[in-house]
Amino acid sequence: MNPRSDTSELSSFLRARRGQLTAQECGLPASGSPRRVPGLRREEVALLASISVDYYTRLEQGRVQASASVLVPLARALRLDEDQQKYLYELAGKADARPRRRKSGQQVRPAVERLLEQLGQTPALVLGKRLDVLAWNPAAAALITDFAGLPAARRNYVRLMFTDPAFRAMHLDWTHDARDTVAALRMAAATDPADPELARLVGELSVQDPDFRVWWAEQRVLGAGSGTKRYRHPLVGDLTLDCDTWDSPDGSGQRLMVLTADPGGPSHDALRILASWTADHPGSRAAATDGDSR
Repeated sequence: MNPRSDTSELSSFLRARRGQLTAQECGLPASGSPRRVPGLRREEVALLASISVDYYTRLEQGRVQASASVLVPLARALRLDEDQQKYLYELAGKADARPRRRKSGQQVRPAVERLLEQLGQTPALVLGKRLDVLAWNPAAAALITDFAGLPAARRNYVRLMFTDPAFRAMHLDWTHDARDTVAALRMAAATDPADPELARLVGELSVQDPDFRVWWAEQRVLGAGSGTKRYRHPLVGDLTLDCDTWDSPDGSGQRLMVLTADPGGPSHDALRILASWTADHPGSRAAATDGDSR
């Protein structure tokens, strides 16, 4: 259970939300008497939520704590969106037991796809909730691998790290990078631990690689942040790049990963060479379009 339970904040939120609604948009018949204040009456909220007027009044006045069973019909009556429902449960100090809708795919927003394209010679990719590689720019394909040439089922950063010999060989600090990747997967998976595709991925890699099995059991987690990666590229040689990742603000669990180098240094020059190489290889794809990469 969430330890937070603030009846005064909850009552303020309920009153504010009630005042934002109209009887018409909630499907209630118009009343003949004028309303002294805008919004729904307490009696109307109680009717819509199928609870007693007395209970709702005490709830709104902060004289009683909301029970878990009343939050679902109350959220429906007040027409709360996803963020507002989450906030309601937080204020009530209750665990959010609402059934989760499983999304059929992991779609990258058009604005993020445009950002990838505009980064030019800066390698960047979008990782999904299981660290699936959902989108990339040509510079990332030139540096890391030809993602477009891989089956959708293999476009997963963790799977490539542990099962693709060329991907593994290019990481000069493979043990460090691979262990961090496992920790990032565990962090990303926390939002949906019952995901069957996650269980399949973890099971597969646990059988195939003893290092993955040990590191997964460590329960180490790693969120978005920054670090350094050292690569050995077959075309331009060794590179030392800053790696920064950002969590998407839309709650999708996606992360943007960007690799940069100090201007004027050998790694920066190497990225410029790769950028010129991608100009002659237009087959690199800016985004995956196969649906839900697994």
